[in-house]
Amino acid sequence: MDSKVSLLMDRAENEIFAAKALKKLSEEEQLKKEFEFPNSVSFYSSVISHSYYAIFYSAKAYLISKNIPLKSTQGQHQQVYFEFRKLVEKGIVEKELLKIYEEIMGRAEALRDILKTERVKRTNFTYETIPQANKEPAEDSLNNALFFISHIKEFIRE
Repeated sequence: MDSKVSLLMDRAENEIFAAKALKKLSEEEQLKKEFEFPNSVSFYSSVISHSYYAIFYSAKAYLISKNIPLKSTQGQHQQVYFEFRKLVEKGIVEKELLKIYEEIMGRAEALRDILKTERVKRTNFTYETIPQANKEPAEDSLNNALFFISHIKEFIRE
């Protein structure tokens, strides 16, 4: 495996580890106690974000493994997405993986929108409600990222 591909897959794995750790930290009172966090604290928004990056890095690794050129400029997230979508349209990659990619991109964008909105309205909301509301999407995002990466690993081995 090419060293750049290997590096990107390692980064994807690290993002998965971070997502799993933050999910566990959000759910286990003993861990919260150990870190001296209030029980109301959660990191579900970060689980979604790390899951997205796991998918992004693994998709990028796959594209590079297939010698698909990527510009190293700003806007690379869109570029990786569009190149990945082309492979789905050609029937090289399963449509389900594109659906997962699009779904998690949407969640990550929604989180950015929440951040923008909350910056303006932060005095009207408590900080613990929004992360707690993200528990179910965070679980879905992590499961989707695990599924996505497992398939990308298989594709790269082929």
